[in-house]
Amino acid sequence: MRKILLLLSCTLVFASYAQQDPQYSQYQFNQMIINPAYAGTKNALSAVIDIRKQWSGFDGAPSTQSFSFHGPLKKKRIGLGLSAYNDAIGPKRITAAYGNISYILPINNKLKLSFGIRAGFVNYVFDFSKMNYKDAGETNAIANISTNKLKPDFDAGLFLKSSSFYAGFSATHLNSAYVYQDKISYTNVSGAQTEYDLTYRLSTHIFGIVSKGFSVGENLVINPTLIYKGTKSISNIDVNLNFLIKQRLWLGVFARSSGSVGALAQVIVTDNIKIGYSFDSGIGNAQRKLGNGHEIMIGFDLNTFKSKMLSPRYL
Repeated sequence: MRKILLLLSCTLVFASYAQQDPQYSQYQFNQMIINPAYAGTKNALSAVIDIRKQWSGFDGAPSTQSFSFHGPLKKKRIGLGLSAYNDAIGPKRITAAYGNISYILPINNKLKLSFGIRAGFVNYVFDFSKMNYKDAGETNAIANISTNKLKPDFDAGLFLKSSSFYAGFSATHLNSAYVYQDKISYTNVSGAQTEYDLTYRLSTHIFGIVSKGFSVGENLVINPTLIYKGTKSISNIDVNLNFLIKQRLWLGVFARSSGSVGALAQVIVTDNIKIGYSFDSGIGNAQRKLGNGHEIMIGFDLNTFKSKMLSPRYL
């Protein structure tokens, strides 16, 4: 099984246009990870820690840890933020850190439109010693290769929101840079010369999200959300249906066009602290064998401006 997983991870690493950005199940509560225009839109200082483990039944399965922090400048239409993540699968690991800035434009008393950009660095590491090779020639030529590449990275986005509605559009890796390129030649056990072209490129990813909350009495909000995620050759759609109960408890279910379903729960402990958990599983036989996904999110909001936050629990 370990050979299968490592082979799969290698395929993902060297695909030029595969979907490379980390996958999350609770993105609607942590939109800084997908859209830099979200910075400062909550009228509060906000921080989120997210930890995700996918394919839990395998050694070397995908795991992601992310952190984001953002807030508005007092009496100005500027939002600032920081974000970072570490994403690992088998022998591959990508660590990234960014600085965010957004401009928040009031359209009327209810609507605000923000424009955001994000700039930072991506560090790419691939440990070839964790791979299994067919012959000694491969082992000698490839297993000792060290890849640790640091590259600049740029993202941009738009975000439109009211007290019960939001929509966003963003694009990551706009520079679409080659992170790693190399050619490896070696003589295999039969004496033939073999050459590998090792390439890893950060492809531009597009995200589109729309969400609307519908109040049903004083103690229930029904909140459907739709998100599109795509690259040049791959696209997926996630559909979420969440319920906010008594302004303190979120319960939800979701389905992905890639072939998985899941559920989430979030407890709003106080106006400043929220804790969420999500579970997802593949619906096909092959995907179920990979194991389930688990994600934990902890959020902190601090209203240092002593003003009324716009729907602090909804967004």
